[in-house]
Amino acid sequence: MFIVVSMPTTVHLDEKTLQMLNNIKKEMKARSIDEVINALISERKRIPSSMFGSNRKLNSFSESDEAI
Repeated sequence: MFIVVSMPTTVHLDEKTLQMLNNIKKEMKARSIDEVINALISERKRIPSSMFGSNRKLNSFSESDEAI
């Protein structure tokens, strides 16, 4: 089991930047500015929402692959 601890961080933004982030937040129906920033970074870096199973060379698991 992993426990993720996040510490609040203050980031200084220009008022116009904050307004743009809040507009995107409304458009995305995001819960937080952090969620908006993560979505923008993922989009920019083309990171899949889930890295699990992202290796296209692997075949799907079958029932016989499961541990008994």
